[in-house]
Amino acid sequence: MQKAREIKRRIHSVENTRQITSTMELVAASKLRRAQQRVAAARPYAAKLNEVIRSLLTPELSHTHAILRQPEVIRRSALILLTSNRGLAGAFNANLIRLAQRTLEERRRAGVKVEFHVVGKKGIRFFSYRGEPMTTARQDITDRPTMDDARSLVDPLIAQYESGEIDAIEVIYAQFKSAMSTPPALMRVLPVAAGGDEDGRRSHNYLLEPSPDEILKFVLPLYVRNSVYRALVESAAAEQGARRTAMKNATDNANDLIETLTREYNRARQSQITQEIAEIVGGAEALRG
Repeated sequence: MQKAREIKRRIHSVENTRQITSTMELVAASKLRRAQQRVAAARPYAAKLNEVIRSLLTPELSHTHAILRQPEVIRRSALILLTSNRGLAGAFNANLIRLAQRTLEERRRAGVKVEFHVVGKKGIRFFSYRGEPMTTARQDITDRPTMDDARSLVDPLIAQYESGEIDAIEVIYAQFKSAMSTPPALMRVLPVAAGGDEDGRRSHNYLLEPSPDEILKFVLPLYVRNSVYRALVESAAAEQGARRTAMKNATDNANDLIETLTREYNRARQSQITQEIAEIVGGAEALRG
């Protein structure tokens, strides 16, 4: 009887866990739909902005805008890592952290001094525990990032790049391909590669008013901020996709475990009933005989 009661308690415990994971799956699915809408809105804008930048850029302009500086050797860079504030998302954060560790090691082996900027509680806790120095550690960016978040994150780095304090800005984020595919990715934001064809001329013959110089003065910082914003919204969508997948797997595992425990419970009850019947029959035979 004791074994049957113990199995019954385990079944109730797993059922409670299943209810939690099932609810979290539904919440993640709801958040994922909204996050996908933000990604779908950000990608065409980013693609068109990138096209405009590539069309306007020429090697000559790199001497007139500090943000277009093309360092011959990268001696100091800024690396931004985007992780989440919450767990229960499978290997989502672990994959990002692993790529960040590998990137830090590669840059340092190449003699590059890296300023490390971490967004998200999971990344901050991991690298704090290992004593990795972080220039900034931010937990205030939620799973609904805004352009203001991107601006506050990257504008100080743009100023450092323009002044020559750093030679590159890179972002590690989760690329959202689908709810099932969210691979970590490394994106170089600065320096911006010069556009034009092989002869250094722009591939399109535009008549521009104002001049390309004036347009780039406004568009280039916007391009950098938008690149970081797109990384933020893709990571937010990838987080919800990874969490939904993880919670679905947990719910399915709970269903399988409940099924297994129910069979064990039925066998234990059957064995107990058989034993009780045998004891009753044995007692009746003893009284009769």
